[in-house]
Amino acid sequence: MVHPLEGRCALSHLGVIRAQGEDAARFLHNQLTQDFALLPPGQARLAAFCSAKGRMLASFVGVPSGPEQILLVTSRDLLAPTLKRLSMFVLRSKAKLSDASADFSLFGLAGDAAVEALQGPGEPWTVRQSGAAQVVSLYPADGQPRALWIAPAGEPAPPGADLPFETWQWGEVRSGIATITAPVTEAFVPQMLNYESVGGVNFKKGCYPGQEIVARSQFRGTLKRRGYVVHGPAPMQAGQEVFHESDPSQPVGTVAEAAPAPQGGWDAIVSMQTTAAEGGRLNVGSPDGPILDRLPLPYPLLADV
Repeated sequence: MVHPLEGRCALSHLGVIRAQGEDAARFLHNQLTQDFALLPPGQARLAAFCSAKGRMLASFVGVPSGPEQILLVTSRDLLAPTLKRLSMFVLRSKAKLSDASADFSLFGLAGDAAVEALQGPGEPWTVRQSGAAQVVSLYPADGQPRALWIAPAGEPAPPGADLPFETWQWGEVRSGIATITAPVTEAFVPQMLNYESVGGVNFKKGCYPGQEIVARSQFRGTLKRRGYVVHGPAPMQAGQEVFHESDPSQPVGTVAEAAPAPQGGWDAIVSMQTTAAEGGRLNVGSPDGPILDRLPLPYPLLADV
């Protein structure tokens, strides 16, 4: 039986910010949650741009692309405000930020299409060159290898059968790694979506906006919310509230990303209180809304200390 997550999918919902100049890597290093100053060849970075309160304004896959150039792949609905806000901090840095979405073609690859483009299995966030394209190995979903294909506009599409966009989005959910979109901007500290457990936060690097709050959450044992994968019978969308039977008067979580599941119903990544994840009935949308079933996380969580 062929797995539904197999083939290629054009990712028109994503855009690209280009950071260019001799200070581009250091500038991003000082603004985002990951280390870009020591980004080695053949490596990408998952990263977040946070407010001063440590809340995620946007998330990125950052990919070196030529000398003194890094591409930030992000949700298109947040690209313009994110570019504007990041540009405010450039000041005297020798770096230029621009919307380069029209210059690149983005595809998601899953299953054999991902393995072929990566020339074999690859650790998450490693980068392989495939002709003119850069191929970033992503976390697997439902056991299927996945990759992000970034090529200059006009290049031929990668090989593979066409994969419906909804199925690619379902794979994103099943990977357990949420992309920040407009409905949930400023809703989460990175650890609320497990970014520290999947390579999205570096606790050894220097300061960035919100760094003190992010670090305090990790090292003082104050992580009260985490990201979880759930399944429900009805459509879900980012920003919906989740309730627990123990206290119907207030929500215990928020849907971060959701997609229809090929086998029926919907799957979602929900950021919610860790106590609510331990058991008891969960409802989405309202205290008497559709009931959610908890699914296993596809990766181990990094324990707070």
